[in-house]
Amino acid sequence: MDDKISVWVVDDDRSIRWVLETALKREGFNVTSFASADSIVGLLHKEMPDVLLTDIRMPGKSGIELLAEIQEQFPNLPVIVMTAHSDMDSAVSAYDGGAFEYLPKPFDVDEVVSQVERAYAHNKHKVGEEKKSELEEASTSGIIGSAPAMQTVFRAIGRLSKSNITVMVNGESGTGKELVAKALHQHSLRKDKPFIALNMAAIPKDLLESELFGHEKGAFTGATARRKGRFEQADGGTLFLDEIGDMPADMQTRLLRVLSDGEFFSVGGHQPINVDVRIIAATHQGLEKLVEEKRFREDLFHRLNVVRIKIPPLRERREDIPLLLNHFLAKAAKELGDETKVLNSEAMSYLSSLPWSGNVRQLENTCHLLTAMCPSNTVQLGDLPEELRVQAESLKAQLVEGGWLEAAKVDITRRLSEGEVDIAKRVIASLEKVLILQALEVTKGRRQEAAKLLGLGRNTLTRKIKDFSV
Repeated sequence: MDDKISVWVVDDDRSIRWVLETALKREGFNVTSFASADSIVGLLHKEMPDVLLTDIRMPGKSGIELLAEIQEQFPNLPVIVMTAHSDMDSAVSAYDGGAFEYLPKPFDVDEVVSQVERAYAHNKHKVGEEKKSELEEASTSGIIGSAPAMQTVFRAIGRLSKSNITVMVNGESGTGKELVAKALHQHSLRKDKPFIALNMAAIPKDLLESELFGHEKGAFTGATARRKGRFEQADGGTLFLDEIGDMPADMQTRLLRVLSDGEFFSVGGHQPINVDVRIIAATHQGLEKLVEEKRFREDLFHRLNVVRIKIPPLRERREDIPLLLNHFLAKAAKELGDETKVLNSEAMSYLSSLPWSGNVRQLENTCHLLTAMCPSNTVQLGDLPEELRVQAESLKAQLVEGGWLEAAKVDITRRLSEGEVDIAKRVIASLEKVLILQALEVTKGRRQEAAKLLGLGRNTLTRKIKDFSV
């Protein structure tokens, strides 16, 4: 097999390890053995096998304890436990703890091979179905993406949508924060109630109080009738507060009181209004930095930041760009009553390489422009808007004249100034992806050679390729 199934064996009995290693290697598996379970969880954070076999009774950490930790931190890793016949209670505990199967000792080596193959096939099918389900559920809300970073977003939507918990959505402008908020609402128990969206940055400061909480007739000049505010309109449903970082200080205080008490007074009102509203807030700013600068209330930040969903910028999920381009070209054609434009390979490759500072919104607008303006049904490189070509040439000049490190400095400085968090993790992951792609290109896809060039183990390279969806 080209990509060997990776199996880890954990057993304090050297003879058992030797028997299992010999039998599994003979069948083409890649086997690593351990005499203790004590360091396994730490190693799993660095490298993940396809299947793990563990004894139950061992000095130090037991197999049941190891299984519990794996279930909590790596629930998709199938674990087969090995136990003596006299230890059947432990086998039952293993099943209850999430083990895929147990093997009674002494065992038949053919049975071991069969169970490992079953565990691997079952888990591969299970993960595939989960991804398919997540994608299908998200796509109904207009969110598109198969990149690992987007899978994390889809899983978060699935886990949070059934609850009433307050959610903070972080992401650059144009990444689709409102789509995520709508998805959380549409898959919640509140789906039949209103979804109300309000952009804090778009409402004049002197009108914001009335916009949020409504006003009574005669409350101020021009108030000729009572008007319900956004909170009252969203009663029973979801209120999405976009660009929450732009909310004025006095409104922050009033919002905190509503979140604490569940009631408020309209402008000019004397009777409290009670509402049941789920809050989803969003911002492109680093609220932690605003809190440090005393521009955002710390107590309100903690009230809103119960759970956070981070939407990746388009440059960090480039594998989704072709999918998004085709989707938005078809959408634009339907809206304009025109035939769907098709990008030739050169134009597709070029667009996939751009930084897309405006993210998905910029990409969608580009597709709309191409559908309206391109004379042919096939979009070629010369049909692209001039600003995109200039943007790419500017980036290319940066790379040639200042070197790729200088270009990286510019990008990192921009991220820092915008208050982006967890930068190191994403930048390093992006660099690793480039290294792996280039090494595979040089070796014409031969992973063993690519791993040697990069100074990585083959298993590590294979895991990283899976992580990056290369």
